[in-house]
Amino acid sequence: MTVPDAGRPYSRLSGLADLFPGRLTEIADGRVITVPVVPFHGKTIQRLWSDLEGQLPGGRAVVGDVAFVFDDDNEFCPDLAVIPAEAEDENRSAYPADLIELVVEVVSPSSVRRDYEVKPRWYASRGIANYRVVDPLEGHCVTMWNPGPDGYRGRDVVPYGTDLTVDSSLGGLTLGTGRLPVDPVARHRS
Repeated sequence: MTVPDAGRPYSRLSGLADLFPGRLTEIADGRVITVPVVPFHGKTIQRLWSDLEGQLPGGRAVVGDVAFVFDDDNEFCPDLAVIPAEAEDENRSAYPADLIELVVEVVSPSSVRRDYEVKPRWYASRGIANYRVVDPLEGHCVTMWNPGPDGYRGRDVVPYGTDLTVDSSLGGLTLGTGRLPVDPVARHRS
C-alpha cells in the first residue's frame, strides 16, 4: 500500500499543528482527536524509546507520533512503533499500517478507550503481533498477543517494576518498567 503524504487527512491536518499547541492529534473513526501532552506521558515515551532503540536489530527503527493509515477514517499516530529503517529514512508524515512490527501506546486520561478498545481491534486486524499498552494512570503494562480479525485473543497485565520481555520476529526486546512514572493524580482517583 502506498500512502501519498499530501492527500491523506492527517497530512493535511499536520500542517495546522500550530493551531493545537501542546496537543497530539490523530484520526479515529473519521473524527479528529486532539490529546493534551502531559509530562509523565512524554517521560514514559522517552524512556521506552531509549530501551527499544538500543536493542533493535539492524534495519529497524523506532518512530513516534507519525500517522499510520488503516483506512479512510482511521490514521493512528502510535506513541512508539518499530518499522523498517528504510521506511523511516523516507521521513514522511504518513506510512502504511502494514509496516508496523511492534506498537506501544502510552495511556493518557483522554486516550483510555482508544488505547484499550479501539486501537487493539485495528492493530490486530493488520496482524501486528506485538501490542503493548503502557499505563502510567494505573502503573501497569498490558501485553496483547495472538491477533485476529476482531482483536487480540491473549492479554496479560504486568505491574510496573517488572521487566517486560517482548518475544517477536525482532528477537527478545526488554522494556524496563521500574523507572516509568506513575501519575499520582490518577492513582488517587481510582
